[in-house]
Amino acid sequence: MEKTDTGWETIGRLHDWLHAHTKYPPEQEVLMRVLKLSEEVGEVAQAVIGAKGQNPRKGTTHTWQDVEAELCDVIITAMVALRTLTPEAAEVFASHLDRVASRSLEA
Repeated sequence: MEKTDTGWETIGRLHDWLHAHTKYPPEQEVLMRVLKLSEEVGEVAQAVIGAKGQNPRKGTTHTWQDVEAELCDVIITAMVALRTLTPEAAEVFASHLDRVASRSLEA
């Protein structure tokens, strides 16, 4: 049976590519990945504002598909940041997701 990419394999490749092109030492590389996450969240907010036409000067500048794409960027960026912090990112995430699901869905 063919192994499918759970996303973490691709995240690992993206992490390796970014790591190969960084100019920062490892402790600063983690900080830069977290800061990048903040930037991406801001882009989600900008897309929502644009989809709702909340800037009278600009009008409607984005679609809800733009919001979806920006949310995907947030997820990818967070996954890369977690992978930058630990090589066991997939296991850390799965364990945390199980804890959140247990306390939320079983309540």
